[in-house]
Amino acid sequence: MSMQQDTPPVWSVPLDRNATPQEDTGLYYDRYLREVIEVLETDPHFREKLQTANTEDIKNGRLSKELDLVGHHVRTRLDELKRQEVSRLRMLLKAKLDSTNTQSLQMDHASLLKQFEHLDPHNQNTFEAKDLELLISTATKDLENYDAERHDEFKRYEMLKEHERREYLKGLDQEKREKEEKRMEELKDKHRKHPKVNAPGSVAQLREVWEETDGLDPTEFNPKTFFKLHDANGDGVLDEQELEALFAKELEKVYDPKNEEDDMMEMEEERLRMREHVMKNVDINQDRLVSLEEFLKSTDKKEFNNPKEWDTLDDTKPVFTEAELQRFEAELRTKEEELGRRAESLRQEQDLLKERGKALEAQRREYQQAVLEMSQRKEKQAVEGQPPTGPNGELQFHQEMQKLEDQGERDRRDKKGPE
Repeated sequence: MSMQQDTPPVWSVPLDRNATPQEDTGLYYDRYLREVIEVLETDPHFREKLQTANTEDIKNGRLSKELDLVGHHVRTRLDELKRQEVSRLRMLLKAKLDSTNTQSLQMDHASLLKQFEHLDPHNQNTFEAKDLELLISTATKDLENYDAERHDEFKRYEMLKEHERREYLKGLDQEKREKEEKRMEELKDKHRKHPKVNAPGSVAQLREVWEETDGLDPTEFNPKTFFKLHDANGDGVLDEQELEALFAKELEKVYDPKNEEDDMMEMEEERLRMREHVMKNVDINQDRLVSLEEFLKSTDKKEFNNPKEWDTLDDTKPVFTEAELQRFEAELRTKEEELGRRAESLRQEQDLLKERGKALEAQRREYQQAVLEMSQRKEKQAVEGQPPTGPNGELQFHQEMQKLEDQGERDRRDKKGPE
């Protein structure tokens, strides 16, 4: 079974109708999104509209128009949140420009802010219906790409792990290499020997949660009761976090953080695959939420009662090909060479600074020696009763003595009078 990479074409932002969402969405404006939802839910009118709104109302922007009816204090708080977000993004832009040594004293913030699609760049001071519409639509689009990015990150992680494994073995002699390869294969075999993993969302998987997590009689399993038990915030839907919580027992069969052979990064990829599998088969309207109606409909499917055993990552085709690995390694070599050049440049600069430091130190010592010699010469002259000399050894009082002699000569001439 290959990895489920299918991504729903349209998702809506997972607005929590009864509580502020606690799980990080992974979006760079996650805090802003949460705070806006939290403030909106303090308004009774908007909260009522949110509770009764369907997915289409959220996606097509009709819900955004209700913003005009919220209380003044709510609008004031939303305005403040928007100004804070604009200020935060300006700081990020400035930091980015500073890091690239780009001097832009005439920076056009309005133009730069256009790259952030969750804000209206034409209005940076007040939060309007357009802002809520942009926030919802951007989050919807970004969340759609988020899982794909997580898959891509995992692929790069696996390629890096394989690259490091090969490099490590390459550095060993033949005997040690054979011994280490054998040990690695034994760890792989040990990892593969795990209990049967039930397909996520199947009756077998849900009954297991019902019995082991909920502590209920498996013969009395009831889908509707199960749904309400695991709708943790009571909002009438199972969101992604509530769904992923259902897979804990299945994941524990395969992954144990105490075992050397079990990779926790692979466990998180497995969790993502399980959630995508359920969403693909249960989330009919593709709103990234599972309603009670959708959940009950899924229990009528053949796959629910007669599912195939879940194929873990070990049972699927590799997440990367040999050609992809070679391209990845070439990319690593390029980066290593660039880092090597930068390191050499820094080393040369360091050597130059050291040489300059040595020259300055030599000058400092020469100066100290000159000061010391001058001090010693003055002390010697003072002991011998000689007037102090200047820097070149000349007497400092020579000019004064010459003046006195000249004055004496003038006085003698004056006494003699004119001849």
